[in-house]
Amino acid sequence: MATPVIQGFSLGPFATNCYVVAAPGGSACWVVDAGFEPDEMIDHIRETGLKPERLILTHAHIDHIAGVDEVRRAFPGLPVAIHAAEREWLHDPSLNLSAAYGLPITCHGPDEIMEDGQSLALADTVWEVRHTPGHSPGSVTLVHAESRQAIVGDALFNGSIGRTDFPGCSFEELAESIRKRLYTLSPETRIFPGHGPPTTIGHEMRTNPFVRP
Repeated sequence: MATPVIQGFSLGPFATNCYVVAAPGGSACWVVDAGFEPDEMIDHIRETGLKPERLILTHAHIDHIAGVDEVRRAFPGLPVAIHAAEREWLHDPSLNLSAAYGLPITCHGPDEIMEDGQSLALADTVWEVRHTPGHSPGSVTLVHAESRQAIVGDALFNGSIGRTDFPGCSFEELAESIRKRLYTLSPETRIFPGHGPPTTIGHEMRTNPFVRP
């Protein structure tokens, strides 16, 4: 089995988990989310000789996109992928919440639009895009079923769930996404959230106080 290597970096004042996903036995990789102060992540990519093929955004809130242009300066031409529901958010500080924090941000992209159920190939590994709205309208989860790994953005955390008090959020929609799109994964699936430590689907199904199966 080809198991991708997922390396996480807690970046910036929001402690945003951003990830480098590396294909086994090669140099191809993805960057998943780009928060404030991405230097550590950029240095890791360069020092390990990895070659980014895509910058995938789980969603377009300020803490996940603030470093997009810096990452692209480090790796010119890197395409940015996002769900269609948030294609305008990269250019609108009111939508990406940066205006609300007094730090209006616009950034490059998108170059690619992701859809629910789409397959994305990284070398010999194939990932499924699952649309998991609720925390934001275009939130996505990246699932590698073969190795039982998933990058879930801010949909589901270890012992918690994403905030739903921002514009465009919905607790009901998020709960439905978690129950129908995440809790349907294998219980052994290790999930890598946008904040906090990794967990598993089985652990959250048993113990998460906010969304029960």
